[in-house]
Amino acid sequence: PQGIGSPSVYHAVIVIFLEFFAWGLLTAPTLVVLHETFPKHTFLMNGLIQGVKGLLSFLSAPLIGALSDVWGRKSFLLLTVFFTCAPIPLMKISPWWYFAVISVSGVFAVTFSVVFAYVADITQEHERSMAYGLVSATFAASLVTSPAIGAYLGRVYGDSLVVVLATAIALLDICFILVAVPESLPEKMRPASWGAPISWEQADPFASLKKVGQDSIVLLICITVFLSYLPEAGQYSSFFLYLRQIMGFSSESVAAFIAVLGILSIIAQTIVLSLLMRSIGNKNTILLGLGFQILQLAWYGFGSEPWMMWAAGAVAAMSSITFPAVSALVSRTADADQQGVVQGMITGIRGLCNGLGPALYGFIFYIFHVELNELPMPESPAGGGVVTQYHLQQNSIIPGPPFLFGACSVLLALLLALFIPEHTNLNLRPSNWKKHCGSHGHPHSPQAPGEAKEPLLQDTNV
Repeated sequence: PQGIGSPSVYHAVIVIFLEFFAWGLLTAPTLVVLHETFPKHTFLMNGLIQGVKGLLSFLSAPLIGALSDVWGRKSFLLLTVFFTCAPIPLMKISPWWYFAVISVSGVFAVTFSVVFAYVADITQEHERSMAYGLVSATFAASLVTSPAIGAYLGRVYGDSLVVVLATAIALLDICFILVAVPESLPEKMRPASWGAPISWEQADPFASLKKVGQDSIVLLICITVFLSYLPEAGQYSSFFLYLRQIMGFSSESVAAFIAVLGILSIIAQTIVLSLLMRSIGNKNTILLGLGFQILQLAWYGFGSEPWMMWAAGAVAAMSSITFPAVSALVSRTADADQQGVVQGMITGIRGLCNGLGPALYGFIFYIFHVELNELPMPESPAGGGVVTQYHLQQNSIIPGPPFLFGACSVLLALLLALFIPEHTNLNLRPSNWKKHCGSHGHPHSPQAPGEAKEPLLQDTNV
């Protein structure tokens, strides 16, 4: 078989690290190019670009996952990494093409979907959680270090060197997949012909969402996830631009903020989450996480000084415990043969939010006239630049209106979460359930009745 050694989790880890390390290097240059390309409607255009990318990823993830079941994982790892990294060299060639290709690349920007399928092929069920955790931690580690490195190199040598370096790392990732990554899906698991049919149910991105109303508790959980993750997805798409252009953060300060927030989030999702789950229970952990998210978004919304952003960032790390706690609650209350179905619903809702959230935030920034009519003033050596006078005059009461809207949305999620029972049995088993689930499982592999079907994940979900 092609590749070096037997398929392993470490192959997947290296692919993820190189891809997101390359993109992390471009954090500071992307913010500058975005503002220079769209000086009058920066936040609106950023929201539209990220929104189109998110929606396309949501629509294409199930189809790419189903096709990888037929054609193998390696070819789709190559395809997703290539198209995800394709916009990188265009940053200096043509900014307009750069942002256009980013939005369209959402069709193939689902590397995590294929990586998790790769990991599922080569691990036993009891090993899978730890393997997924290793992949997710690698993703976080790449973004902890790369923005700071990119900001430093850009300041000393210029952004062109950063773009060249990111392009080289992306090419290295593609070469690594071609040369070193072995195929994880055995030949006997695939159909004899590449023309094997793919049913619409396998490729339907809304298939999991159609089951949401079949159980009142599941409906409650899914609405809670939607209301809490919609502002989170929008925040991820625009917050670093907000820090850079509105709050006056320097490139180094933004990179340091990402690093500190990433480290605190890793600690919160491992040590703190484990302690809370044991001490106050699953439901109370969800409520606590939503409470932290409300505080964080309100702080971002009303904060007008850089130190307020840093303080709110520490609270944001604690709010990251919400989704793991929701997943744990679902895994405890659903039957063993319904794990993949319910987790797939939550994953589908989060994927939908990845498209809606950025567009919503961009639109709210636009209608509240949070725009820049001039380039930011030169950065101070201390690392926190000067906030533009235009912004302070027009929005002195609510500097960040989308964040305040997000706080209200999460407050509704908190009120709904109060009605979620701590222990219940979810009922998602209509008469045609077995038939439907069979169409979503692996078409060529037997599956034990108690084995959970792993949902496909979007890149930004992790």
